[in-house]
Amino acid sequence: MIADDPTSMLDATVKASFIDLMLKLKKEFNVTYFFITHELSVARHICDRIAVMYLGKIVETSSTSKIISDPTHPYTRALLSAVPILDPTLKRERVKVPGEPPNPINPPEGCRFHPRCPDCQDMCRKVEPQLQEIEKDHFVSCYFPQ
Repeated sequence: MIADDPTSMLDATVKASFIDLMLKLKKEFNVTYFFITHELSVARHICDRIAVMYLGKIVETSSTSKIISDPTHPYTRALLSAVPILDPTLKRERVKVPGEPPNPINPPEGCRFHPRCPDCQDMCRKVEPQLQEIEKDHFVSCYFPQ
């Protein structure tokens, strides 16, 4: 089943009920979802694997637990730093991404994220990085993953 941002316009209560229903269907009928969302907090409950995209290119993919616990692409780190933490005693440093996304019709040469990347170096501006396996089943499209 393809679900394109199905929870984006739902209030918290309806969203929780919808997620519960999706998980019940997944378990009961062995349903596979292709779940498209900008809400990583929702994806972590529904998905077994996550692929993070920037300007139409996958920049990181792995198991959900790996992406959440050990993001390596700067864009993935920035996305996860923006997810609210419900415990007010916990603090997390917000990774800020400067500027605006480039025009997707005319993406920049090299890495598409380089104009906004805090780790950008000359190579990033010239040659687009390809997805590479940095550890078993964890792929990233970055010359300088962390």
